[in-house]
Amino acid sequence: MSSWKVFLRTFAWVLVAWTPVSGHALTVIDDRGVSVSFDRSPQRIVSLLPSLTETVCELDQCHRLVGVDRYSNYPASVQRLPQVGGGLDPSIEAIVALRPDVVLMATSSKVGDRLQSLGVKVVALEPRTHADVQRVLLKVGQLLEVPDAQKVWRAIDAGVSAAAQSLPSSVRGTRVYFEVNQGPYAAGESSFIGETLTRLGVKNIVSSEMGPFPKLNPEFVVRANPDLIMVGQRSAVGLVQRPGWGQIRAIRESRLCVFEVDQSNVLVRPGPRMAEAARIMAGCLTAKAQIMAGKKP
Repeated sequence: MSSWKVFLRTFAWVLVAWTPVSGHALTVIDDRGVSVSFDRSPQRIVSLLPSLTETVCELDQCHRLVGVDRYSNYPASVQRLPQVGGGLDPSIEAIVALRPDVVLMATSSKVGDRLQSLGVKVVALEPRTHADVQRVLLKVGQLLEVPDAQKVWRAIDAGVSAAAQSLPSSVRGTRVYFEVNQGPYAAGESSFIGETLTRLGVKNIVSSEMGPFPKLNPEFVVRANPDLIMVGQRSAVGLVQRPGWGQIRAIRESRLCVFEVDQSNVLVRPGPRMAEAARIMAGCLTAKAQIMAGKKP
């Protein structure tokens, strides 16, 4: 064999050895315990849960989204995508028409089996706690082959810690009631919101034994008499008129944090904006602490 042929054969071997493989099989196990395999990392994604939509984008993979549920509205770019309905009961036809490589959805969604019967691959992931947010972020990072997903999580976690460190010492131990929705439904200690409140050093009046998001008897809040109430704009309507609530310390002393809709979206989604949620809560706590101290917030 001539030296030239030997050179060409050697060069070809080196080229193959050092050329990255663009498409290779990968498998993920979702929150149903189902193993889902792909020939390559999904390039066309439909997301049926806002926190999953935000996770994909936080990993800098927004360009892979081809459709979302009607509640996914962050970042702003996803508002231009086709909407396929609600996350729990979306339009099957609309999803199939988008030809997704995978549909990301909550475990509580009702359409997984139907989509799979039509040949659409489904990965069900549903974060409920801080640990879940980390796990889901890393799982989506694995699915999308993003190598630095753990770095993204460390930044989120550090942001929550920084928010806690920003608070004055007088805030510690403040007894807080966080209303998620009218009912009233509260965020308990065991919820991701409750975990953030704990990290901020305040006391949730709804114990973990009551569940993550229990529906309360309104009299429970009156009896608990919290120092501060956190609530969204929609739920705040008529709050003071609820029987007995005018006597709650937080309402009597104007320690009521009413969050705008955009803020509420951040607060009630267990996803990558968790550090921003902690900063919103910390800002509320600091302002009310200044009012208690007789200072201008």
